[in-house]
Amino acid sequence: MRTLYTLTLFLSSALLFLVQPMVGKIILPEFGGSPAVWTATMVFFQAALLGGYAYAHFSTKKLGARRQAIIHIPLMILAGLTLPFATHISGGAKGSEAPLLGVMAALASMVGAVFFTVSAGAPLLQRWFASTDDPAGADPYFLYSASNVGSMVALFAYPLFFEPRFGLTEQTTIWRNAYIALVALMTIAAIALHRSKHNVEVAESAEEEVKPITSRDRASWTLLGAVPSSLLLGLTAYLTTNIAPIPLLWVVPLGLYLLTFIFAFARRQILTSKILARILPLLVTPLAIAMVLESTSPIIPLALFHLTTFFVAAWMCHARLSETRPNAKHLTEFYLWISIGGVLGGLFNAALAPLIFKTLLEYPLALVVACFLRTPRRPEDNTFIRADAIFPLITGFVTIAIAVAIKLLHMEPSPWRTIIAIGFPAALCFFAVDRPKRYALSMAAMLLAAFGMHVSSDGSVIYTGRSFFGVHRIVTIGNGRFYRLMHGTTTHGMQDRQHPNEPLTYYAHRGPLGHVFKAFSGPTSKKHIGFVGLGVGTTATYGEPGQTMTYFEIDPVVKSIATNPKYFSYVTDSKAKVDIVLGDARLTIANQPDSRFGLIVLDAFSSDAIPVHLLTEEAFRLYLTKLEPHGIIAVHISNHYLKLEPVIKAMADDLHLIARVNEDQELSDDDFAKGYYASMWMVLARDKADFGKLNKDIDFSESTPDIKVRPWKDDFSNVLSVFKPID
Repeated sequence: MRTLYTLTLFLSSALLFLVQPMVGKIILPEFGGSPAVWTATMVFFQAALLGGYAYAHFSTKKLGARRQAIIHIPLMILAGLTLPFATHISGGAKGSEAPLLGVMAALASMVGAVFFTVSAGAPLLQRWFASTDDPAGADPYFLYSASNVGSMVALFAYPLFFEPRFGLTEQTTIWRNAYIALVALMTIAAIALHRSKHNVEVAESAEEEVKPITSRDRASWTLLGAVPSSLLLGLTAYLTTNIAPIPLLWVVPLGLYLLTFIFAFARRQILTSKILARILPLLVTPLAIAMVLESTSPIIPLALFHLTTFFVAAWMCHARLSETRPNAKHLTEFYLWISIGGVLGGLFNAALAPLIFKTLLEYPLALVVACFLRTPRRPEDNTFIRADAIFPLITGFVTIAIAVAIKLLHMEPSPWRTIIAIGFPAALCFFAVDRPKRYALSMAAMLLAAFGMHVSSDGSVIYTGRSFFGVHRIVTIGNGRFYRLMHGTTTHGMQDRQHPNEPLTYYAHRGPLGHVFKAFSGPTSKKHIGFVGLGVGTTATYGEPGQTMTYFEIDPVVKSIATNPKYFSYVTDSKAKVDIVLGDARLTIANQPDSRFGLIVLDAFSSDAIPVHLLTEEAFRLYLTKLEPHGIIAVHISNHYLKLEPVIKAMADDLHLIARVNEDQELSDDDFAKGYYASMWMVLARDKADFGKLNKDIDFSESTPDIKVRPWKDDFSNVLSVFKPID
């Protein structure tokens, strides 16, 4: 019986983690590829999971496990009638509108019923098992490990196995067949429950005085569920923005998050929360210094350090949950409060943090709260005394005093300056390590003071803005001569204040795009040019009188930066008429008149989270309808981690387009210091003659196909197939 329930729970959890990325890809083209869509998707699944847990709790509480099982199986069968779910939807977003309600409505109609019934599986199966005559039924929490193993296997199986091999139609068919198998296993488990005798230990505990659930218990479970959830999203955003902007990197923190559940709820504990609580400050203290330093290299060791700290913090919280788990009679309520915590932690990061923080401050603050929740060595160390408030105030004051002294001494920005500013306060924090509350509050005071006083090594940040799409910073370099827009470690444009009309970075005259504009200038210039991606508006400097340049930009903060001459004047100084359309490019460009643009420039793929839906065959069919008969498309494919040329070439061959490529040679350090960045561009046309003067440009060569790479479609994409080796 134990094997039956373990296998059923494994499959149930695997299906939950397979369906989420699958339906996310289905709705992406219709709602756009913005982070808002993924966040709305996440909110839906967290809400549906919470609904499933609430249903499991209240139905078993009202009916008991045996009668509840009689209801649940028919409910699963009815939900299964909605399968296989559609692989295409219509009536999505309109471009600039908030997608939350639309995405949730689409997901509810598509997978709401089956996700709801499957999500209830984890608590229900454990509660059913507790009511059987299996000797392990008195403490069924070990089954939660099987649940999380299933989730983790599915998490890695989707990008590594299913996505590269199957289109969405095939994936939905596979999922439907697995759902049928799950219904069969759940039915067998329900039959086994009814045939078994009631678990003696559970029955006895029900008759005895079972420890009641208190408000303190519920608050503790909610908080211990919320902190790792917040940490997960905070770390993922921090890693993929500031440390290693690698596609699919989000899989690793989520896998570690699930692994902590597996370890915490295993029948044999590897480490207790007390031991993990002792380890955590040894990691958090140096990591706090690294975050204040804004360290970004060496990439691999630094990323591993962040991941290790997150793993220990999440494991400690989940170990405390395991150690405080109630009698099996209260099992479903226990999971309900954990789920509520997970939803609150996710909502804090996804919805609230972007409104109240200009930087990714939610990540270090979540680490501080995790330290606050540490299990003390002695119970008396957890009582709050006056010194626990005074010591952090001293730590914060010392941090501010050192920062002020450094500024008065006019010390140049450097890592050593930051180490001096933060090293002594960090040592003070470590002296408080035996008292969890004192240590956590001291760490919070030090971090807030350090970030507030800008003691980091990079002392030239003149603007920080945050939107739903990320944190943007304008940094001055070269004694204030150059202004550069940064999103994490990715540069999105630069301007030389002494030569404001000189296009820099990937758009320089000497670069591939410069060649394109030279070939189509003067008498051969295009009247209407469309740009997917604005950046700082560098390409507007190529504008000529009588031209119209239309930019399709998803982030309103980027628009406000690019149109503010205080920072960048490319747009305001352009000789062309410049229009900026806010919203996802695939949705907003669809509203343009057909055959409008002589040139379309696609420039949205240089960072980690490439919008795949803008590179699919269906997307390029759309672009072609908006392109005049002899127009061309220029695609910026510079990317540190992905080789995008084979994807574009495969798509071009399918659409009978001619594809040429131009990659800058390695530039010198002097070139880089002047703001010139090496770049790689492809140009596409229906006919060779459409390239005009580019036909004589020897730097543009025929693109060669890679037979191992298939063109991406709305139904299929394979990011792993184009990964470059990581340096």
